[in-house]
Amino acid sequence: MSTEHEHHGHAPGDGHEQHHAPPTTWGTAASATLHCLTGCAIGEVLGMVIGTALGWGNVATIVLAVALAFVFGYALTMRGVLRAGVGFKQALKIALAADTVSILVMEIVDNGVMIAVPGAMEAGLASWLFWGALAFALAVAFVLTTPVNKWLIGRGSGHAVVHAYHH
Repeated sequence: MSTEHEHHGHAPGDGHEQHHAPPTTWGTAASATLHCLTGCAIGEVLGMVIGTALGWGNVATIVLAVALAFVFGYALTMRGVLRAGVGFKQALKIALAADTVSILVMEIVDNGVMIAVPGAMEAGLASWLFWGALAFALAVAFVLTTPVNKWLIGRGSGHAVVHAYHH
């Protein structure tokens, strides 16, 4: 397994430039995180709404919300990759490689914040506390996941694996 340090010193045109990840900006990382946040938010909101509406406890509601966040996060990535002409099985592999770490970090932060806000999980769907805490939790998750995505993309993993299929 090679490291970034081993790639330094290669001359342009020696065939090694394809192994370098594209320069990673905070904008690129924020864009990847926003993509992840979109899928996570859809799944989180849907899971929280379903669990709360059914009167489920915190654990069952969070399990459902996390599961749906992964489903919607992967589905959004797969949609773009499938549109580029990649088969379903390969698109799934790409989505798993691109989004797993980002979604995992986002879900840990998001649900941790929801649990930490007193009364948020019990507040109910008609409560400003519930929706305010959820919006706050997603915002905190975005801020804390962006540097993770910047690091992943800089290493050529995470959302970097999807970039070949854009356009």
